[in-house]
Amino acid sequence: MILVIGGLGSIGSHTARALLDLGESVVVTAHRSSQMPEFLAEEPAGRIVVEPLDTTEREAVLDIGKRHEITGIVHLAAARHDLPDPIEYLRTDASGLLNVLEAARAWGVRRCAVASTIGVYAGVEEVPWREDATLPVVAPHQIPVLKRTAELFAALAGDSAGFETVSLRIGTIWGPLGLPDNPFFALPRLLSAAVWGQDADLSPPRPPAYAEDATDLCYVKDCGRAIALLMLAEHLNHRIYNVSSGQLVRYSEVVAAINAAVPGADIVLPQGRNPDRPTDNYLDISRLREDTGFRPAYDVERAVPDYADWLRRHTR
Repeated sequence: MILVIGGLGSIGSHTARALLDLGESVVVTAHRSSQMPEFLAEEPAGRIVVEPLDTTEREAVLDIGKRHEITGIVHLAAARHDLPDPIEYLRTDASGLLNVLEAARAWGVRRCAVASTIGVYAGVEEVPWREDATLPVVAPHQIPVLKRTAELFAALAGDSAGFETVSLRIGTIWGPLGLPDNPFFALPRLLSAAVWGQDADLSPPRPPAYAEDATDLCYVKDCGRAIALLMLAEHLNHRIYNVSSGQLVRYSEVVAAINAAVPGADIVLPQGRNPDRPTDNYLDISRLREDTGFRPAYDVERAVPDYADWLRRHTR
């Protein structure tokens, strides 16, 4: 069984779904999220198991291996992004990561994948961002600081104990179970407001949106499938992989798709590009594509109506 820690979150639940579709059985952990989405709940008994877990509790993490034969781990759980005290955030996430790595060693898993972030590329000017880029030593935010450190922790622990580690540099992800009012980019708010007939308020601290702004936008179903493919690949040539769509998508393209999918949305963005926005960049996914055969299945025209349909029936 593959253990997906944070498996009832947005990326986690779609990773679990992709693993199930590829013939694996999974254990998903529940902490802040406890309700299983319907696209997982209808699985036959035994294919998916939910375990409540706080990753900071060492014995609770290790006990999962006493109840299930875990052969691989996907660690996606994280402390709340909005914790105001960076020390509290770092302590929570680091202790959880170390407990997971200890469990990987104790259970003798084959492969352990650990979530990293596109944010580790802050300050890299090369286009596109490649996994072998030299990363500047900067601390722009607590999340990329912890994630870059997590990559090193995982590599050291895996090399010492003899299990394979994979660091997942995950791009800009959106879709079902994600934050409909995301503090890092405006597109989820534009779509959720259109679907729910609300004003798409983008006042601070929400990020603004301009027509020519662009991001490496990846639908969460594609993200989950990419992670599943990395977990199940017979052989991987690298220990760090970018996980995203591998291309820039302009906000104007997304808004056009929203206006087409949601009657009456009529969203109009300011022309040009946000003058305060860093240079747009995107993740090179050559490693992911070559080692797993991954290709994104959801372009903007397919992702937007799919997400809009979900939001019509759910609150996130």
